[in-house]
Amino acid sequence: MELVSFPLSTMIFLPGLAGLVLLLLPSRWIALHRWVSFLVSLATLALALTVLSRFDPNVGDFQLTESAPWLPSLGISYRVEVDGLSLLLVLLTALLQPVVFLSSWGSIQDKVKGYLVSMLVLETGVLGAFLATDLFLFYVFWELMLIPMYFIIGVWGGERRVYAAVKFVLFTLAGSLLMLVAILYMAFQYKAQTGTYSFAYADWLAVQLPMAEGFWGSPQMLAFAAFALAFAIKVPVWPLHTWLPDAHTEAPTGGSIILAGILLKLGTYGLLRFNRALFPEAWERSRSFFMILAVVAIIYGALVSWAQKDMKRLVAFSSVSHMGFIILGMFAGGVVATQGALLQMVNHGLSTGALFLLVGVLYDRRHTRMIEDYGGLAAVMPLYTGTFLLATLASVGLPGLNGFVGEFLILLGTYQSQPVAAAIGATGVILGAVYMLSLVQRVFWNPLSHEENLNLPDISWRELTSFAPLAVLMVWIGVYPTTFLSLSEKAVQKLLGG
Repeated sequence: MELVSFPLSTMIFLPGLAGLVLLLLPSRWIALHRWVSFLVSLATLALALTVLSRFDPNVGDFQLTESAPWLPSLGISYRVEVDGLSLLLVLLTALLQPVVFLSSWGSIQDKVKGYLVSMLVLETGVLGAFLATDLFLFYVFWELMLIPMYFIIGVWGGERRVYAAVKFVLFTLAGSLLMLVAILYMAFQYKAQTGTYSFAYADWLAVQLPMAEGFWGSPQMLAFAAFALAFAIKVPVWPLHTWLPDAHTEAPTGGSIILAGILLKLGTYGLLRFNRALFPEAWERSRSFFMILAVVAIIYGALVSWAQKDMKRLVAFSSVSHMGFIILGMFAGGVVATQGALLQMVNHGLSTGALFLLVGVLYDRRHTRMIEDYGGLAAVMPLYTGTFLLATLASVGLPGLNGFVGEFLILLGTYQSQPVAAAIGATGVILGAVYMLSLVQRVFWNPLSHEENLNLPDISWRELTSFAPLAVLMVWIGVYPTTFLSLSEKAVQKLLGG
């Protein structure tokens, strides 16, 4: 088939190619590197909006397919396409990248070129993973993301950056190797049933793996487990979450935004796209197990967040709780809960990404993230206080903001099949309000106990501009979620067999 390079392939490879060009330019041209990276990220966003304009939400199948032979003797091809499951996440990725470049403009001063190149290559890997429908190609993009994220944490992170980066790599690599084994196993199974190799997602949907009673004797359960473990580490599902707080805490602000906003969603996306579709019987058998893990994650993440003294670590542990809601909705089954989970992936990327951005703004001024070092900032930084409060209320699910819609759909859909899990999970909403509003109280309205806070400058126009698109979408999704739910509804119905 003829390769069509516009718009999906252009969108995928434009950031990475721009990063390679930047490598050839002198490192001292810092301003040029910043502007090129920012403008390329805006061009990528424009291409994503072009994809949106060409996307037909009334079609549940893949669209805008671009393919070409790669290793035809092994059944490997270059194939990228988009459907309702991936479109929202592609748009989120394209939106957050210029936000990261703009917010990092003044905070990254050392090895600027390397940081920008790493971010651009990372965007290519993420977009490719969301759009690839050849499993070999998906794995290539999946592994491509690992390298730049390792450097982003390990070079531009905090004091324990090397420890956090190595821990991130070891966890992710362990899951990746298991997934590679499962991908090869599925390719051999396809050859055994058809006589030819193929790594195409569409072909694998027809593969019938036996489902036995025991775990070790059931090929479908083993393949499901290998994929699920790789994706569960990426989410991360409790108790595989221990790499996440360290990575978030030590990463620079831009790294934390990308990690929380996008990389974690690759785990939940993978579970929906591959585990749910390729191994339906194993999915059904595993539902109760994953729902228990999700409920534990919701409560555990909230309680541990409440106990944190470091603002960034608090937001990091809150991701464990929020991602627990997404897992709960995915495994609860039904269109309502699954739609809620997919929308909540976007919501979490917006609100938690905004919180990391705003914590970074404060850290740039005071070089401390300890909650006890603040207090009384509402009088000193009123505009910043308003932005932080908006992101907080979106995170805790205030009606009228984006977080409410996603959590409501997840709990409503879960209640229809598992009312006990929904009731327990709902306590996470209450706990979320407790630890986030407690943070706001202590930072902004407690007595001003440190003189260093008296002369802190309010949020700048550049920082406010980077926050603005996130704020607009928080309100838009909260007020009129149909705009976004309609993009994924047909694909979700097709995935669930509706």
